[in-house]
Amino acid sequence: MRDILPADKARRERVLSVIRERYRAHGFDEIETPALEEYSRLHAGIGGDNEKLAYNVLRRGLDADAIRAAADDQGALADLGLRYDLTVPLARFYASNRGQLPGVFRAIQIGPVWRAERPQKGRYRQFVQCDIDIIGDDSSRAEAELMVASLDAVDALGLEGATVRINDRRALDWMLDSFGFTTEERPGVLITIDKLDKIGVEGVTAELRERGAAASAVDAFEAFLQRPQTMEYNPFGERQIRKALPDGAPDDIVAHLVGIGEAVAAGRASAVPSSELADIPLVFDPFLVRGMGYYTGTIFELAHPSVDYSLGGGGRYDGMIGRFLGQQVAAVGFSLGFERLVDLVADGTGAAERAVVLIHDTDVPVGELVSHKAALIAAGARVRLERRTKNVKALLERSAADGYTAFATVSAGTSELELKPLS
Repeated sequence: MRDILPADKARRERVLSVIRERYRAHGFDEIETPALEEYSRLHAGIGGDNEKLAYNVLRRGLDADAIRAAADDQGALADLGLRYDLTVPLARFYASNRGQLPGVFRAIQIGPVWRAERPQKGRYRQFVQCDIDIIGDDSSRAEAELMVASLDAVDALGLEGATVRINDRRALDWMLDSFGFTTEERPGVLITIDKLDKIGVEGVTAELRERGAAASAVDAFEAFLQRPQTMEYNPFGERQIRKALPDGAPDDIVAHLVGIGEAVAAGRASAVPSSELADIPLVFDPFLVRGMGYYTGTIFELAHPSVDYSLGGGGRYDGMIGRFLGQQVAAVGFSLGFERLVDLVADGTGAAERAVVLIHDTDVPVGELVSHKAALIAAGARVRLERRTKNVKALLERSAADGYTAFATVSAGTSELELKPLS
């Protein structure tokens, strides 16, 4: 967890304002949920490994004897917890407020979440998530809207050239079934397959054998990964998808993915006709897993050529809201990795505001200072008063670091201010 200094805070707010503006332009409405959720919801078996990283809140009123008696049962010790993502709270929010929401609800959620991570570069215990979700639409249009809006937001931040890696959990399950992996061993197999880009084919197959996965299934999987392939380029579409999967991939899943690509192409207003599928910023990845246990269909991650890690991701989680509502509701979401985006975005993102530092002598009457400041504020500037110090250069450097763009010196009786740029 970190303290955020003024210059960094201003930069973060500029990035957030761009994201909010682009998401609102695409028809999403912002909501807010509490930082705390009930322990039972956060530990319902749908949050994957994040449930193990949740910060739990001790029940109120427990004495020492009660704590000792419940020492082996976290559910008896805690009744609340800090949210570890924004999806579980959204599902509870929708179930609680459905009667006041439209049939297809497009939500923005931006706020901090907490996980008891091992601190390291780029990974924090408190961090901001920027989510958009569509609830109540089971068509490919929902995925396409999320991708177009997210790509638009990233473009607006000056990070053009982003792409989306996409897969479908149903295709992944079908592929593992075709190799011969059993339903019982599938969770462990997915954990290993998720390491493919880190440890390679040999590492993955060796780990699968160590896990005790069916030998014939591992052999079939290894043979598929090592099959001869042509080096031809295939843009996103049916050919790319079928070439990346074993023969006989289900037509409905392939059609769903192709439909998403066509809709994204149309939404991105590509110069290439969408029927040619030649300029779609999507890449089919049959081994994209994503670790959250609640995904039921399409899954995706945001990639950018400047970095080798994802800048966001999401997927379809049609089964989650039904746990709270008692009936199935279609849902799909996309989360931008705000902390990673902030590190990549250039300082100049967004329109620079007019920000002025007034450096004044100690003998300037307070009324004159307040008058000068009020006049500049009325003209649309942001203004800070600073008493002149011996080291004016250091004062100006600090002001520039805080986002100020100009300064003026004020002496007693000054009627006209001479603004000079801070550089």
